[in-house]
This record gives sequence, C-alpha cells and structure tokens, in this order.
Amino acid sequence: MRIDILTVLPEMLESPLGCSILKRAQTKGLAEIHVHNLRDYSTNKHRKVDDYPFGGEAGMVMTIEPVDRAISALKAERDYDDVIFTSPDGEKFDQPMANALSLEQNLIILCGHYKGVDYRIREHFITREISVGDYVLTGGEIPAIIIADAVIRLIPGVIGDEQSALSDSFQDNLLAPPVYTRPAEYKGWRVPDILLSGHDARIAEWRYDQALERTKRLRPDLLE
Repeated sequence: MRIDILTVLPEMLESPLGCSILKRAQTKGLAEIHVHNLRDYSTNKHRKVDDYPFGGEAGMVMTIEPVDRAISALKAERDYDDVIFTSPDGEKFDQPMANALSLEQNLIILCGHYKGVDYRIREHFITREISVGDYVLTGGEIPAIIIADAVIRLIPGVIGDEQSALSDSFQDNLLAPPVYTRPAEYKGWRVPDILLSGHDARIAEWRYDQALERTKRLRPDLLE
C-alpha cells in the first residue's frame, strides 16, 4: 500500500509516521508513506497556499491551484483508489472503514487547514471525505495520522500476530474483553479463574460475554 499525504505542515507528520508499527511496515516494504509539502506546488513567490474567502467571511482558505498541481502530479505517476479529504463533516471514521481502506493499493490524503479549502477542491478532486470525530482540530494532519495508523496495521504481515488485529475492539462491533497477565495474583487482586483453567471453549465464551457486557455498559450505540 502507498499513502501520499498533502499538507502545509509536513513537520507535524514526521515523528509519528516514523515510529512503531508504521515504521515497521515501511521497513518491511509492506507500506509506503510519502509526505508532500503543498507549498512546493505553489506558484506564488512567497509559497502561499491560502487566500481570503470571497464574501468577506473571517479566516483564510486553502487555494485550489497548489492542490490541483499536487494531485495531478501524483496521478500522472500512478492510479489512486481514493483521494481523501479530512473534514469535520465527512463520514465518521470507524473500524469497518479502516478494514475496507486496508484493501486498497494507493491513497491520497489531503489535510485541510485554515478555515477550510476552496470548495471546488472537494467538488472535483476529492472522492471521499472522512471525519475522525465531532470536533474541530487545527488541521487535518492528526486525522491523517489516525487514518494511516488504523489502516496500515491491518495489512497482513505488519503485525507479528495477525490474529491480534482481528480481535481488536470494534472488529465485531464489540469492545474488547478485559485482558490480564502475570502475576496471577497481586495485592490480593486475582485474575479470573476461568483464564487459568486452560479450557479454550469456556475461555472464548467468557471473553465474548465480557465483551458484550462492556459494550452494553460503555458503548450501547455499537449494538444498535
């Protein structure tokens, strides 16, 4: 998989994209992540990528030309499955969406900034708008990291134990059950006996019951 991220703040992405599982995926050759500075595609002598909005509204707006030039340059090199715009009014990002995106080959993620982007960008270049929650961030860089992390960790071979990803929260619309490790008793707090029984079928049943109970209690909306 290849992900190209278009941003006005590439430095915000460098550290998280070069650590942990995302770094491992790139080192193994299972994923490529390329960050592009939109200012490099500006024809303005000051490398500006924003301007005042028509109509007099407060704030600045990302201009269409640098985005057009960047996306067109990338599309001249390869085909892309989706051009994603991180936006508060996009589809709510969730695990099923991450699963679906992990099956795609090439993605572009445009990070919004300022007051927003010239709406013609959304009309003519964007194929999918994604929101990571009902709140507003300074820019789309953090949502881009969230999307890349959630998607890339699902690629076969990225995580050593692939079954681990399949048992994560939300994979079956349930929260994950409690997990424990050694010691079996600490300050009088014991691990549930069923987990020490070695009875795989009963342990699986316990885990399902716990996942269902936690979901009902903490996230009943998932069961709807």
